[in-house]
Amino acid sequence: MAGNLNEYSDSDFQSKVRESALPVMVDFWAPWCGPCKALTPTVEKLADEFSGRVVVGKMDIQDHPQTAGALGIRSIPALLFFKGGDVVDSLVGSASEDRIRDKLEGLAG
Repeated sequence: MAGNLNEYSDSDFQSKVRESALPVMVDFWAPWCGPCKALTPTVEKLADEFSGRVVVGKMDIQDHPQTAGALGIRSIPALLFFKGGDVVDSLVGSASEDRIRDKLEGLAG
């Protein structure tokens, strides 16, 4: 993954996301998902922009289906926002950079 963008797996999700001291945004995606691929440059840009305030990462639901299933991910791309280990917000489907940035500002607040 590029720059400040993390990659999560079923085995490290608990420690890297649920137990993170900082808020976390996770982009749930799959390699065959066109809208997911289109969203990646925006997610990478925002990961750099919010570095030190919000941890940003991606999780391939094809390779790591257990976590996505446990979180009820039924449609991708899906952005889940975690604070204190809990999901506090989400965006499903294509979302604009400004909309995601607004959510991250609220999360970092």
